[in-house]
Amino acid sequence: MGEIKGGAGASGAVAPAGASRGARPERGPLGAARPAEPAARVRPSRLDQHGDVRIDPWYWLNERENPEVRAHLEAENRFLETCLRPAAELRAELEAELAARLAPEETTAPYRQGDAWYYSRFRAGADYELFCRRVGTLEAPEEVLLDGNELARGHAHFQLAAPVPSPSGRFLAFAVDVVGRRFYTLRVLDLATGQLLADRIENVTDGFVWANDDATLFYARQDPATLRSRSVHRHRLGADPGADPRVYDERDESFWVSLVRFRSGRFLAIRSAQTVTTEYRVLDAERPEGEFRIVEPRRRGREYELDHQPGEDGGRFLILTNDGARDFRLMVAPARDPGRETWRELVGARPGVLLEQALAFDGAIAVRERVDALPRLSLLDREGRTLRQCVFAEAAYAAALDPLAEVGGPLRIVYSSPTTPRTLLEEDLSSGARRQLHRAAVAGSFAPEDYRTERTWAPARDGSRIPVTLVARAGRSSERSAPLLLAGYGAYGLAYEPHFNPNLLSLLDRGFVFAIAHVRGGSELGRAWCDEGRRLAKRNTFDDFVDAAEHLVGTGRCDPERLYAIGGSAGGLLIGAVLNQRPELFHGAVANVPFVDILTTMLDPSIPLTTGEYDEWGDPRDPAVYAYLKGYSPYDNVEPRAYPHLLVTAGFHDSQVQYWEPAKWVAKLRATRNDPTRLLLLRTNFDAGHAGSSGRYRRLADVALQYAFLLHLARRGD
Repeated sequence: MGEIKGGAGASGAVAPAGASRGARPERGPLGAARPAEPAARVRPSRLDQHGDVRIDPWYWLNERENPEVRAHLEAENRFLETCLRPAAELRAELEAELAARLAPEETTAPYRQGDAWYYSRFRAGADYELFCRRVGTLEAPEEVLLDGNELARGHAHFQLAAPVPSPSGRFLAFAVDVVGRRFYTLRVLDLATGQLLADRIENVTDGFVWANDDATLFYARQDPATLRSRSVHRHRLGADPGADPRVYDERDESFWVSLVRFRSGRFLAIRSAQTVTTEYRVLDAERPEGEFRIVEPRRRGREYELDHQPGEDGGRFLILTNDGARDFRLMVAPARDPGRETWRELVGARPGVLLEQALAFDGAIAVRERVDALPRLSLLDREGRTLRQCVFAEAAYAAALDPLAEVGGPLRIVYSSPTTPRTLLEEDLSSGARRQLHRAAVAGSFAPEDYRTERTWAPARDGSRIPVTLVARAGRSSERSAPLLLAGYGAYGLAYEPHFNPNLLSLLDRGFVFAIAHVRGGSELGRAWCDEGRRLAKRNTFDDFVDAAEHLVGTGRCDPERLYAIGGSAGGLLIGAVLNQRPELFHGAVANVPFVDILTTMLDPSIPLTTGEYDEWGDPRDPAVYAYLKGYSPYDNVEPRAYPHLLVTAGFHDSQVQYWEPAKWVAKLRATRNDPTRLLLLRTNFDAGHAGSSGRYRRLADVALQYAFLLHLARRGD
């Protein structure tokens, strides 16, 4: 899965005359006198590519260590707080309300490995989880293995990677990031003694796997400059990490690596991938010092994913691939000889069906497909014949196969919808008998029947149909007078799943309608839907969002004067492009860590993640791609016009979208727009990365800020 990132600078002309910002305070839409807006110093940089010269006045904001940069971002934060002071009471009310909706002692569903059951739980009022287990049965005494609150003590940011028990359950590998840059420190806990081992491995990714000897760990490292995960190393407990052998180095700068341990426990794998190509190398988990062997060499445009199914003579690999099938088909190959010449088809390509996931069990195969923008789960026998399908009745929902299910069964299904909290279902492989293992708790008076979900289809300007999911309070006769928040993403082939989000209840209960535009760039309608929203077809993503918004207005689903947009990361790029295209359509927007300086970013291969994403956005070293990106790049296309109210967020340690992209975008908007009475706010979180604040309760402040901004705008209608 590709990840969005940011870049080292941006494009655009020097701000035109007529966008003055005098020291005289303006009266803002929240009714308070506003101070003068922060003005980033203009220091033009000349950017020249293909004979096209761009002058970037705020390129210098990429100087992370420059005190003037920090001072400007802090001034923006103070300006935001001043402008939103009239909404301070609402903001505090929202944060308390969001916190009250969290179940004080929420526990995840346990999963079994070996003879132990593992799970996480929260103590009342705590920001971070406890990682626990019970040995033998679920009635056995609880062992608290890790306390995230203790590990986080003294750190403004804290992220715990998923802990990984060793095969015997004797050791626990875990890793923490206390900056937000996604460089983790790997440690090992001896569960027999409760003591940390001396082993300490710095600057690794959040993925690591055990070999079956209970003494060998494989981990991956990033390139320190580009942050590309590029090398795999082997560590033996007690050895000097500085001497750990490098077992694989991915030299192609467009590929990144990750590690897999298959649920059967028989094989480990190194997965090399970029946007349109994958390659696996597998290793017998009993022979950690052996050589990883290639399953099938990479070939541009061919993707394949593996799972191992136990059986005679080492079992076989399930191979989910687009080789010969744009929307994927399912193949099998013997584990002893899994190359392409041995692949045999189990499930072929079918019109209108995207095959997304295949999970191996001892005597069956579970698959997830997507049909008409909704997931469908099926159970197959070993030869690919359908045994049964899992049916879900709601208008829109998310459903997936739980990868923590044991290879011996039962099947585990993760389900949610806009009105159904995350639910884990367990289904017997033989009988199909199903029971609910766990449902995420929502404290307070939440009742699913108080809300309703709708799926509608918006006509696109080119004749396509865009799926749109809506959720609102039940019992409304009409939404024509309701404010509506429209969300979108549209990148990397990722479907924008209509999950349950308890935070949204605070908007819905105050009269908002929430909608998701499932625009091109995702795979809701198959890989064609994805391909029609990337590279030289990227404008379809933005057009779809506008067409979906106009459909919602035209069909009376919202108040046209109170339409709002929200998106983050690649979805922030969507918001930026749409606001340049149709600023009058929206009353306000929220752009979280937005990737808005795409042209200059994609021209710089030295910064995080650029080289791995040429197949998503295009390589602007090609003049035609350069011209296309320049034509929609949000930063490059800011013009003197009346933009809607806008809240923009950034993470100072963001490893995906560098903080300077949103900072430069806001600086250019300030200098260029022709209606300075509209709110234009930037908040930089100095303790966070791409995902914002860490901590179960602490992150709610970010949500409360965004909701207070939207609610106050909608309430006043300025």
